[in-house]
Amino acid sequence: MAEKHRIYTMKFAGVYPHYVAKVEKKGRTKAELDAIICWLTGYSQKALEAQLKKQVDIETFFNEAPKLNPCRRLIKGIICGVRVEDIQDPLMREVRYLDKLVDELAKGKAMEKIMRSEPPESPAEPAPRKSASKKK
Repeated sequence: MAEKHRIYTMKFAGVYPHYVAKVEKKGRTKAELDAIICWLTGYSQKALEAQLKKQVDIETFFNEAPKLNPCRRLIKGIICGVRVEDIQDPLMREVRYLDKLVDELAKGKAMEKIMRSEPPESPAEPAPRKSASKKK
């Protein structure tokens, strides 16, 4: 059996202060950080604090998440040199989703944009497609 990636065995409470420092250094708040963590994982503020107090590892933190937000699949982009949507390992993808959200918060992105939501179903016609034809 393959060994677990080192990040899975790290205590979430050990990583969390680094997230807090990163966002506060850029003028954002711990409350905003907690809001995006709760949005992603389904933890309440109280449950998040309990997980931090219990010193759970990152694998347990995500495995015990009450309800991973289905809109997390809308998170796209590159984190640690890898496109998050291409990560095959489901747990690593969840970890990188959180990393990406923390980066977006630190970069000043609006909370409404960070905490993505599905676009409403529209009965309107689909947007016109860009033509891929080449002129000869």
